[in-house]
Amino acid sequence: MFWSPGETAPSTGINKKHFKGYTMIDLFYQFIVNTGYYLADYRHVIMIIVGCVFLYLGTAKKFEPLLLVPIGFGILVGNVPFFKGFGLGIYEDNSVLHYLYFGVRTGVYPSIVFLGLGAMTDFSSLLSNPKLMLLGAAAQMGIYFTLLGALFFGFLPKEAASIAIIGGADGPTSIFLTAKLAPHLIGPIAIAAYSYMALIPVIQPPIMKLLTSREERLIRMPPGREVSRKERVIFPVVGVLLCCFLAPTALPLLGMLFLGNFLKECGVVNRLAGTAQSAIIDTATIFLGFTVGASTQADVFLTPKSLGIFFLGAVAFSIATASGVIFAKIMNFFLKEKINPLLGAAGVSAVPGSAREVHLMGLKEDRTNFLLMHGMACNSSGVIGSAICAGILWSFFI
Repeated sequence: MFWSPGETAPSTGINKKHFKGYTMIDLFYQFIVNTGYYLADYRHVIMIIVGCVFLYLGTAKKFEPLLLVPIGFGILVGNVPFFKGFGLGIYEDNSVLHYLYFGVRTGVYPSIVFLGLGAMTDFSSLLSNPKLMLLGAAAQMGIYFTLLGALFFGFLPKEAASIAIIGGADGPTSIFLTAKLAPHLIGPIAIAAYSYMALIPVIQPPIMKLLTSREERLIRMPPGREVSRKERVIFPVVGVLLCCFLAPTALPLLGMLFLGNFLKECGVVNRLAGTAQSAIIDTATIFLGFTVGASTQADVFLTPKSLGIFFLGAVAFSIATASGVIFAKIMNFFLKEKINPLLGAAGVSAVPGSAREVHLMGLKEDRTNFLLMHGMACNSSGVIGSAICAGILWSFFI
């Protein structure tokens, strides 16, 4: 059964002297202790259940499936137990997952997602009613309130800034800033950000209903004016200059966002625009979601800090929603033509989930009151606002 020292098996070329003295029972035991079944503990089970919940919400409930499906499957892969040192885990040098995770750690994937997002976004509704941009700015208050809360609970300044950006409800922006300031928190912050984005239909409606009266929810918004092609072409050029001069550290995100939008609107590079809004953003989303999910290894993810991040993330998202609604109500004190306060909830940058939820809430009160395009105006300004806030926080805490 065993080879003598120095003897080599002809079929394998493996020196078998190391096997001398071992029995089949010993080898079988070695096989068993190397399996994931033997190495698993309760933490792996918890995270695998979380991954299954994500997959369920994405497939059965259709809550942001483009995000939750790759993240959920990544959580399953990231929580298969293995011996350290085999070059398998996402945190081990030279592993395949480690190389794929490079795009998260450096901010490459979020920037590519912003390129595709810009190529998919029509800013016409925002240009036709520029005052709605203020609601996108107001919704970012959740970021700054949460920053103070995170500092109060003892998080370090860079960690607090990374947690606070969850209030912008923008997953790529949250990952980008966290990669720069607190890379050890990418997993819990990304999962929290994407979880609350997916749970918009659960979180936002009660807040919107609590803060508005039925009369306010019935306010009808007039149709926006027609925006010329020249305005749409000029906007990304002016936008990148104004925003990035204000917050130069937002260049990797906003530069790509406005580039994608210019590709779409200029009308002479349709192939590039089509690629940006389909193949490129889809590829980046797959790798971003999968590797973020895989980064939630149980021994790294399940910590008291992670629980604190989930709590503060919920607070951030709720404050952001409430801030937008309340600011819309304040604006109505000064406007002859009133704004439907529900639109304030679309100021968070969860595109297009929050705009869709505002639209559905309006339809529940009046089946002929269509708020979707107005909500998209607030939504798109929220994307720009959250990226600017991320740039400002990065410049403060770097």
